[in-house]
Amino acid sequence: MAAKDFYQILGVADSASQAEIKKAYRRLAKQYHPDANPNNAQAAERFKEISEAHSILSDADKRKQYDQMRKLGAFDGFARRPAGTGARSGAGAGAPGGFGSGGGFSTEDVDLGDLGGFGLGDIFSSIFGRGRREERGESLETLLDVPFRVATLGGKVSVNLPVTEACPTCHGSGGAPGASFSTCPECQGRGTISFGQGGFAVTRPCPQCRGRGKIPSEACPTCQGAGEVRTQRRVAITVPPGSESGTKVRLTGQGLPGRPGQPAGDLIVTFQVQPDRFFRRDGLDIICEVPINLAQAVLGTRLRVRTIDGKKVMLKIPAGTQPGRRFRVKGMGIEKNGRRGDQLVEIQVSVPEHVSSEQEELMKRFAEIGKMAY
Repeated sequence: MAAKDFYQILGVADSASQAEIKKAYRRLAKQYHPDANPNNAQAAERFKEISEAHSILSDADKRKQYDQMRKLGAFDGFARRPAGTGARSGAGAGAPGGFGSGGGFSTEDVDLGDLGGFGLGDIFSSIFGRGRREERGESLETLLDVPFRVATLGGKVSVNLPVTEACPTCHGSGGAPGASFSTCPECQGRGTISFGQGGFAVTRPCPQCRGRGKIPSEACPTCQGAGEVRTQRRVAITVPPGSESGTKVRLTGQGLPGRPGQPAGDLIVTFQVQPDRFFRRDGLDIICEVPINLAQAVLGTRLRVRTIDGKKVMLKIPAGTQPGRRFRVKGMGIEKNGRRGDQLVEIQVSVPEHVSSEQEELMKRFAEIGKMAY
């Protein structure tokens, strides 16, 4: 089993801040997202690694445990050895470099109970007798662009997501239609194999039969014996009202499938709110800019202003309104957790670039009157 260096996967230093990790993840996720790389298995696998790395390094507790494993050299010993090779020769209990009290580390040095997210917890939990965690499917993460109005008011956004499902041809058996099945010679039908040395043993799914215990006489032509296929599923994501960029929702059971009889992982969706041409957000308040001409600013006027929910309100602009002045429309902002903000209308005075001769004469007279006032 190959242990992964999640810092290397994201291309950041092990001292990187959470902001740097988040920035690297977003950049790589956009680059390798399956939607941007259709029918590209390598990109899909890369996206999976990126999501796995982010799920560990973005969680303070899991990152701490992961850093402890790297510091103690867990990536250079047992965890890097492929299944079936056993532990390091001579590295029994108490031997240098082994897992006993005389080795490089002991069970008291680091908490190994919650490392399943990056593939080490199940091995060490088995070794030290702490009980294996339920082997549910891996959770996936994805970015979702959400229109500004939907993020503000709430709604649904449909998206195509890459999913792994049971093969429709063999229904997960891995055998071609009409194929016969025989007991796997590697695991003798158990579906698992054990390896280790001395008092240590690790049980893993059999690589030859993929944990099924039986081998088909002919592999399924659709999935090549894997029993599952990668496909696209149209999913409607519910966007809660008042969502912002970075808001996450978890879809239970929408991630990768687990081992036979175990639940699928979850899909974690991170929202990326798209800008609006008219509205912008400040907390629970909605801000918009409305242009008026010079005469309206000087003499005053009435405006019909659009609100975020599509309605229009009448707004009185008093005479002598200056550029940049804001008017508050109560209760027309974002509603969230029982509170609702306001809509702020910012006035922009539009000055014409070209005027007619008659308009020019009137403006000159207006300027002369202004001089007299001073």
